[in-house]
Amino acid sequence: MKSLAIAEIVLLQTFRQRSNYFFMIVFPALIILLLGAVFGSGFRPALGVLDSGSGPLGESLIEAIDALDALDVTRYSDERGLISAVERGRVGAGLVVPRGYDETLRNGGSAVLRFFTQPGSLVQRSAVEAAAAEQNLVFRSARFAQSEMEASPDKALAAAEQAARAVPGVGVRVTTTGQAQPFGDTGRFDRGASTQLLLFVFITSLTGSAALIESRRLGVARRMLSTPTPAVTIVAGQAMGHLGIAISQGLIIMLGSALIFGVEWGNPLGAALVLIVFSLVGTGAAMLLGSLFRSEQQAIPVAILVSLGLAALGGSMVPLEVFPDTMRTIANATPHAWGNRAFEELIGRNGGVGSILRELGVLGAFAAALLSLAAWRLHRTLTS
Repeated sequence: MKSLAIAEIVLLQTFRQRSNYFFMIVFPALIILLLGAVFGSGFRPALGVLDSGSGPLGESLIEAIDALDALDVTRYSDERGLISAVERGRVGAGLVVPRGYDETLRNGGSAVLRFFTQPGSLVQRSAVEAAAAEQNLVFRSARFAQSEMEASPDKALAAAEQAARAVPGVGVRVTTTGQAQPFGDTGRFDRGASTQLLLFVFITSLTGSAALIESRRLGVARRMLSTPTPAVTIVAGQAMGHLGIAISQGLIIMLGSALIFGVEWGNPLGAALVLIVFSLVGTGAAMLLGSLFRSEQQAIPVAILVSLGLAALGGSMVPLEVFPDTMRTIANATPHAWGNRAFEELIGRNGGVGSILRELGVLGAFAAALLSLAAWRLHRTLTS
């Protein structure tokens, strides 16, 4: 079919430009990495620990900290390496348990724990303080038992530790009031990947309109019309080519983020439908832009401005839930807002296709309107 041949030419024009590989593959990965590192959730703070021959009690303290689910403990063999790790951000804080810690405590002395931290490492500090306070409570109990029972320090400590283990823990019941925020239990890169997929699919589609403008400028489409090729075939070929570009961009981000960052895209069918329908939206916008402007110099700045503006307004740069009510209402005028809501359901709330039917319907309406307008405008441009 001639339409498929035209679509193939559109795809080849895009992928023959080497600069497009950076903007379609490398740049999205860098943005996802940056967003995950700065704003991502689903990761645990890290604490570096140096045990300088502290003895069994020092090891017991470290094990108590390591047992906390909210913290990752990394052991270091020298103080210089630990300080360097804190300075470079590999761990948020560092703890040095001194040599002779065990002996000092058993003899009734006060041991000093050295703690290095970066600003904002509250989780690590709280964990160390809680573990040290718990161990201190056991020792105070042991000293009391030793004075009252006239027991040896080791027997008094063993009795205090046994009593501490026998005391039942405090039960905690967590109740969520209202609707839980999405992406609460997902990986740190999941939200960034889904928002950037929408941004880059749209911006790649719109900047791809330059190929359509170039084709018109060189008179390729008019020469095709001089052959037994109707205008509708040219329009259909352009649509399929630009749709292929958009879907290719989306698949690159989906597969790349899953392999590199471990992003889980939720229900596969739902994610595929969102990608396809949103790619149709980008295709319609690209064809409309390509039919309105006469040169790349005119179209590219508009494409970038429109793409970034809609992405910002639609929640691809700042989450929609932080918007005020009025801005959230205005955001509904963008396809990005509906695409982001669809991915929130699929990734953040483990929803299925049934939970995103409204979002798919609205995106489908955007696609139908843009494709119809673009086809009419392009057909008129080619035949006038």
